[in-house]
Amino acid sequence: MIDEEPCKKLEPGRTAFLFDLDGTLMDSVYQHVLAWREALEVVGIDLAVWRIHRHIGMSGGLMANAILRETGQPITTKKAKLLIDAHEGAFARLSDTIQPLPGAKRLLAYLSKSQVPWAIATSGKLKSASQMLGKLCIPSEVPVITRDQVSHAKPDPDLFIAAAAKLDVSIMDSIVVGDSVWDLLAARRARALGVGLLSGGYGQYELEQAGAFRVYQDTADLLRHLDEIGVRDTK
Repeated sequence: MIDEEPCKKLEPGRTAFLFDLDGTLMDSVYQHVLAWREALEVVGIDLAVWRIHRHIGMSGGLMANAILRETGQPITTKKAKLLIDAHEGAFARLSDTIQPLPGAKRLLAYLSKSQVPWAIATSGKLKSASQMLGKLCIPSEVPVITRDQVSHAKPDPDLFIAAAAKLDVSIMDSIVVGDSVWDLLAARRARALGVGLLSGGYGQYELEQAGAFRVYQDTADLLRHLDEIGVRDTK
């Protein structure tokens, strides 16, 4: 359990971090891919897992519409809801296999101890995110923004804007950390700086093209390079 020190209000020029969850802090991308494949089978659609992966990072609703559009299947409210419900059920069955990515807990603990405010903004609903959040040992004062709390999910900027507001900081003083092009497109639309991680399966070039000004392997690698984005050792 990390030290639960209260976040202090940022001074001008300091940085707040807004983290995606799946593929950024938690090693859950491929469980989502497999869950979507199972859901697609429920509605009689055969789609290769690599094509499903290209949409991971969107909200469930956008994901369902994108997949149905890509396969040429008629997009109906009924079919989209069936897909989303089937995915949620399949993902829940796989959730026990999900663990934090290397360095995730150490990075969050370091930021807390350094009095650098941070929040989590995920396209997942609170129901599916809650078990993963428990494995990260998130302090109670850290804001967690889920799909249930905003009008639109990534690539819309709503999640990150809401997370910055909860921290009482400007979105333009925030750094969004994500593993997908959808995270970084949302960061760009929010006018925040974007940092990309390779831990979700997207390539460095893809993340840079989507708006990442730095790309690291994972949270452990980001922790080693925090000075590059303005977080200095407080010792």
